[in-house]
Amino acid sequence: MLEPVLLDRALYLPAPDVKALAEGRVVAAIPKASIEVGWSFLLYPGDALISSTPVERQYNPDFLSIAKAVLTESKNAAVKVGFWAKCESCVLVHELERLDVLSQLTTWTPIALKSTLQQQQYFFLACLRIYQLPEPIEVSKSHFTSDKVGKFVSLSSLGLPEHISLPIKIDTFLPVLGDVVFNQRKQQLVERRLPLHPELENLYNAIAQLAATDPEVEKLEQDIKVFLGWADHLATNQLDPNLAWIKTIVGLGNRSKELDEGKSNYQAGTDFENIVHQSLEFLEFTIDAAHKGGAGGLDLFCSKPYPLVGECKAGKGIPSRTTEELIKLGGMHLGKDQFLASAKLIIGPGKPTPDVLTAAQEWRVSIINPMSLQKLVELKAKYPGSIDLIELKKYLEPGQIDHKIDEYIEKVLAEIKLRIHITQTLKKYLEQVRATDVDVNTLFGAYSGSNPPRVLTLQDFYKILIELSSPLAGFVGRRRGNDGRDRFYFLRQMSQLDTL
Repeated sequence: MLEPVLLDRALYLPAPDVKALAEGRVVAAIPKASIEVGWSFLLYPGDALISSTPVERQYNPDFLSIAKAVLTESKNAAVKVGFWAKCESCVLVHELERLDVLSQLTTWTPIALKSTLQQQQYFFLACLRIYQLPEPIEVSKSHFTSDKVGKFVSLSSLGLPEHISLPIKIDTFLPVLGDVVFNQRKQQLVERRLPLHPELENLYNAIAQLAATDPEVEKLEQDIKVFLGWADHLATNQLDPNLAWIKTIVGLGNRSKELDEGKSNYQAGTDFENIVHQSLEFLEFTIDAAHKGGAGGLDLFCSKPYPLVGECKAGKGIPSRTTEELIKLGGMHLGKDQFLASAKLIIGPGKPTPDVLTAAQEWRVSIINPMSLQKLVELKAKYPGSIDLIELKKYLEPGQIDHKIDEYIEKVLAEIKLRIHITQTLKKYLEQVRATDVDVNTLFGAYSGSNPPRVLTLQDFYKILIELSSPLAGFVGRRRGNDGRDRFYFLRQMSQLDTL
């Protein structure tokens, strides 16, 4: 389990640089001072540039139109901070050689890099792992002088909303790039290896602006990002348009009458409660229709696959004494014995108050943010059958458990990635030897030599192949043989798993 990260400062970078980092287009930044490996910080997108070079000469032609648009947008009254970074390496660049290669690995022109080097005799090049914030933070426009670009600024100077406490605690990790892809990109930057497909990068930049309004172009954009190594296969498995409601879970959870003109707190709470019901039913809990919330009512009771009682709280945070409210209503509506035997869940935004957390520990109540619920539902939508509710129950510990939900999701994704790797190994082996099928022992040898994500025994490997060849999966075909000498053949790529 990853330890929570505390953010107490922000790195002020040009808005186009933050845009490129957030898209996975680059993994590099140019700070004004050395950054220690392991440091974590917010990324503040500013409207100043890293050097005095005009913007037309600062960014590569294939990124220039995007850079100009982002700079124009950054001059608005408010700024949205949506990403944070962890430094993975930081080196000193003091030679002109290989700047052309560095230019092709980033969005900066050779002229801009050479100008920066000549003005300062050196510059720092930091490799950053970028993470998305669970929720973007809207801050007031900060008028930093141009000499602040590339430097750290205090969070108190950003005009953060009042409900944001410092330092900002991060316990939900949403990396822009997966481990494998990021490590490849990091190695490419460190070794100054040229990109493999510069023409495809030009094509991507040409269609990027159309993707926002055309779903077909958006799919092509995502496919190119995967091919270029700017995204993972798992990240591109898009939700069906009929499941667009899933993306509203967090917004409805954070909503209050202050954010919804013309609606009451009661209506905001009802909307959130309804989408929580819809979400849990989608996850294949059975909702007891007798408990539909409302004033004085129990918000939620699931009868299968195990009893689960819940309280839904929309707004800016989970109110004080919410746990006591759940205990009171649950005991009154279900009876003491049934209530005590049920799993207990509070779903609401923000950080629970100390009294909520204390009571949650005493009564074994789990607390999650709407983001955790949305991530579970998204995973289910992208990979039907991936959520095992009985297994999930093991992660419903007392107290705030968003990190436990992340742990469960990472475990599920690891299992999916393993099976993707096995199907890819099968396809590649058959193509190499020009065969139609292969026996288990031979394929296991090919898997063991393929830098697999996990070391398996032959028996475990065989069990996964049987699973992948079942009629409900249909990724691998199986020809039964005597004494377990089955042969397997490729049917369809798991990385292109159909969505609902």
